Amino acid sequence: MTLFLDANIVIYALESHAIWGLLAKTRLATAQAAGGSFMVSDLVRMACLVLPLRLGNAVVEAQYRAFFARPDVTVVRITAAVCDRAARIRAAHNFKSMDALQLAAAVEHGAHVFLTADARLHSFTGITVEVLN
Repeated sequence: MTLFLDANIVIYALESHAIWGLLAKTRLATAQAAGGSFMVSDLVRMACLVLPLRLGNAVVEAQYRAFFARPDVTVVRITAAVCDRAARIRAAHNFKSMDALQLAAAVEHGAHVFLTADARLHSFTGITVEVLN
């Protein structure tokens, strides 16, 4: 099973967020133990790298780059098809553009589950949305 990881999941897991860090790490470990793989988009990669780059935190930046380079993590492109699907998702659900793009990337690239900490996205029915809680 392939889990598309929303940026918040990656950030919580890698930066050991005080509230969500353990939950995110546990969910990722459970998926990995079951033979699952992970998918993120170029936008997730970008969102995760912004703060470490802004702060000049080379250690955290390296942790993110190592995560995205793992063999069980696929980084997918934001294509014209993803953008077209995102426009339809945004029109139908009024999600933020970034959220619509992430959901569209997950669907277009064949993920099985979209894992997020954003409960607002649970109403999307184009893919199984799992809200971390």
